[in-house]
Amino acid sequence: MNTTMLRKSVLGIAGLAVAGGLAAGPLNHDTPTLDTRPVAAVQADKPAADTLIPHGVQGDQSRIDLNDEQTGNAKAIIAATKKAGMDERAAVVSIATALQESKLENLGHLGDRNDHDSQGLFQQRPSSGWGTVEQITDPEYATLAFLKGLKQVDGWQDMPLTKAAQTVQVSAYPDHYAQWEQQAADLVAQHWNS
Repeated sequence: MNTTMLRKSVLGIAGLAVAGGLAAGPLNHDTPTLDTRPVAAVQADKPAADTLIPHGVQGDQSRIDLNDEQTGNAKAIIAATKKAGMDERAAVVSIATALQESKLENLGHLGDRNDHDSQGLFQQRPSSGWGTVEQITDPEYATLAFLKGLKQVDGWQDMPLTKAAQTVQVSAYPDHYAQWEQQAADLVAQHWNS
């Protein structure tokens, strides 16, 4: 028997043993004693996961470590979302969009690396009517402008995040917003009530 066939046979037997063990589960073991001590209550003021990610995440998720400035920008987006009278889901869409567009960095003009005249957290363009450079590099203004566009998208609340963000942003890479949904939801859960 060659080594490939032997390896497949061994792996097959091991797989059956694991599957059998999983299927049999607790029937082959003593029942564990339940710990009846009180458990710390879940913080009720944090938004529920189904509010933050109602459709589940799409595709592989990206995550970056944030510095104080980036965290401050996430908090500014949350504050502007509240000011606009919108909910936690709108904040998730906004933060995921800013993570994709700028990694939550309030970018000025990047010279040769600039995408046209795009600037700020959302890479909004003065030439496209988003506002002046001074306005779109103000986190509150930029977020309120993004949210104004989001409000105009019929049914945005029922769309996957990437479709809602793309409808507002009109990006050359429409599916890239989805990769930031989990980190955006985590930031909203952490900072919505802080």
